[in-house]
Amino acid sequence: METLLLWLFYISTLYAFIPGIISRMFGFRVFRRGKGEHHFALTFDDGPDPVYTPQLLDLLKKYNAKATFFVVGSNAEKNPEIVKRMYEEGHLIGIHNYIHKTNWLMRPGTVKKQILRTDKIIHDVTGFNTHYYRPPWGIVNLFDFSKKNDIQIVLWSSMFGDWRYKLGADELARRMLKKLAPGEVFLLHDCGATLGANAEAPMNMLIALERVLIEAKSRGLSSIRIDEMIAESGGAKVVSSQPLSKSLAKTVKPSWFKRSIVYLWLLWEKIFHLIFQLETTNSQDPVFHFRLRTYHGEPVEMKDGNTLENGDQIVELHFDNKKLYDIGSRAKSSMHIAIQMIRAVEKTLPELARYIQEHPEVMNAKALYGVSLINRGPEQFGFTVKDLPKGLFAKSSTLYLKLLMRVIHPAGQQRIKRHSEQMVPKLIVMPVSLLLSRYAVSGSHRQMNEAEPNPAEPGIEGSDMVLAK
Repeated sequence: METLLLWLFYISTLYAFIPGIISRMFGFRVFRRGKGEHHFALTFDDGPDPVYTPQLLDLLKKYNAKATFFVVGSNAEKNPEIVKRMYEEGHLIGIHNYIHKTNWLMRPGTVKKQILRTDKIIHDVTGFNTHYYRPPWGIVNLFDFSKKNDIQIVLWSSMFGDWRYKLGADELARRMLKKLAPGEVFLLHDCGATLGANAEAPMNMLIALERVLIEAKSRGLSSIRIDEMIAESGGAKVVSSQPLSKSLAKTVKPSWFKRSIVYLWLLWEKIFHLIFQLETTNSQDPVFHFRLRTYHGEPVEMKDGNTLENGDQIVELHFDNKKLYDIGSRAKSSMHIAIQMIRAVEKTLPELARYIQEHPEVMNAKALYGVSLINRGPEQFGFTVKDLPKGLFAKSSTLYLKLLMRVIHPAGQQRIKRHSEQMVPKLIVMPVSLLLSRYAVSGSHRQMNEAEPNPAEPGIEGSDMVLAK
């Protein structure tokens, strides 16, 4: 039961919750807002609807406005003539899945089939494929990020609750006019047939939209397609051109977005520790959290000549994320981060050795075990570093740890960009017998002298020891 709960927790968090937070808070691999001075974007979900979408097209034509329609494939299949009209009148057509179902409740293969099926329907009508995609409710999963070379995920900067009929046209218009500004991406709906929507709600949307289009014209604003806004904004993904050394030298207070994601991350860590009853050797200043569990995986040959086998007991290590974030936020350089992390690990290994000596149930464990985003560092402590077996776990761990690096590292985005080939999760193991022989008696001072990195060593900034949660 514990193993099942663990995997359910891993899957729900990694597959759904974290990607959703990252995409919403940081705009990671999604487009949600433009940078133009005279344009905004109208986007419509859930259609085409045989009653309201033709009226909407008439309205857009009247005011010479262009829009982006994220169509539900099953609706497009029933109304090909409306899809054809969208295309012929110069609007952009995107994908909103074949059925309006959240990606959190579908396997990656199912989501892919939904996208491909809808794209085929659009191609059969227009003769062109689309590369623009908005998942239902804007909810992305882990594997949506992997489609970055095939599709552009589009979210929004403003939504108004227009799917609720009781909101009324006047209130809807007030909300829309309040947000009317260059670069805004409006989320609206031309169909009220989806779960949670009211069938007649698009009627109010049409009334409110006309008022907005009139006001936009008076302000010198016009609505353009999402692909035009992306081009106008210089691409969906904006990467700072500032040199890494300069960005690290500055001490900048994190934005409230980053503070929010850090808060959620640390809250999630507390929940994780509570559910799986992780221990630590120092509750006041923790470095590692750990628990005793059974190893499931391929054999790993360790430094003492023994082999970690499937079914052996292990002490599973998790680096304290708050400690990691504190080190990253205070550090002035990547070298500084490496030194501080090495010192933290060096300090806690003797504590861990003493803990194991004092707890007979842990003495039966064969090895310490962790998964780390690492180039060098742990081997000098006695760990064996191995590649993870290729597969789903390795891929998901890579994405998870890169997301973590973006959050805790002061230049995580640039670091991953510059060293993407090195950002590969590794399996790290150390025999418990080696831990005890090296650290249980001698304490930390001798190991510090052995483990202290040489600041002049090339590539020391690669010493990232970020363990998977």
